[in-house]
Amino acid sequence: MQKKLREGHVLLLSLFCLSSLAFSWSQDNLFNQAKNYEGSSDLVDLQYHMGPVLAAPVSLYIIWYGRWNQNHQATIRDFIYSLSYSSPYPSVADWWRTVRLYTDQTGSNVTGNIVLSGEFSDSRYSHGGYLSRLAMQSIIKSAVNAHPRALPLNPHNGLYLVLTSGDVQVQDFCRAVCGFHYFTFPTIVGVTVPYAWVGYSGTQCPGMCAYPFAWPKYSGKPPPSTNGGNNIMRAPNGDPGVDGMISVLAHELAEVSSNPLINAWYAGDDPTSPSEIADLCLGVYGTGGGGGFVGKVYKDYWGDGYNVNGVKGRRFLLQWVWNPVKRRCFGPNAID
Repeated sequence: MQKKLREGHVLLLSLFCLSSLAFSWSQDNLFNQAKNYEGSSDLVDLQYHMGPVLAAPVSLYIIWYGRWNQNHQATIRDFIYSLSYSSPYPSVADWWRTVRLYTDQTGSNVTGNIVLSGEFSDSRYSHGGYLSRLAMQSIIKSAVNAHPRALPLNPHNGLYLVLTSGDVQVQDFCRAVCGFHYFTFPTIVGVTVPYAWVGYSGTQCPGMCAYPFAWPKYSGKPPPSTNGGNNIMRAPNGDPGVDGMISVLAHELAEVSSNPLINAWYAGDDPTSPSEIADLCLGVYGTGGGGGFVGKVYKDYWGDGYNVNGVKGRRFLLQWVWNPVKRRCFGPNAID
């Protein structure tokens, strides 16, 4: 982008970008897609645009916006811990190794060191019960100003997560997006830092944002059938909303790490509507996935679906991401 653009024009373009960098379970993308990128390379033109990736060890900060169930918080924390700690194969850390294949122009890979460095609970709904997308940046600013020791403003290696509880309405949530990532504007926060937002969908739209643990009522198609019946996959940690949220969170973490300033890794010529490394594998969790079928994943004794192991015996179902070496969607549970 040319530096001669006035600040107002830059802000408008940034807001337009922000509306595009989102995890979306649209019916067209998920249930009626004609293209299945799993196993394909000729359909994808993923390119590097010379921007940075998150190569330095990441200090991750969580802002819990709204009133949160402590068990849900513990599940999300354990997923984050699992990114950097070893667990039985295939693990969350094994899944993250695909993300680590992405490099910047110096040859530095995305980091494998992600540390949960601070948390803040905004249980008073400081910015209300309905949030615009841009409000996420004001929430970050308020949190770091209120508790600078617990939640410092870290422009060097900070990554901020705004996680909203089930009673918080967010612009386009459930209608068009389940999560998004972007970077803060210095005019709002004071510095540029990457961040992501994900909402808990368990009470608002589990069929849209907690797939495949819930099924959209208006998808026009029944769940995939096995043994003559329609089956909804059981959530490995007991709650479709939080297990679906973790998959969305994994999606956003993969993309913000490989494309934090929207000038690194993405497909397409238009940075305002890029297809990032997780967008290319939307709805794919195992070999043969796509078009509403998750692919071949594991089932435990109780029928809970998962494809990776985490710390403390946790299990998660994480969407695959694009592997730049194999040139296809890939996860550690792949059978080929």
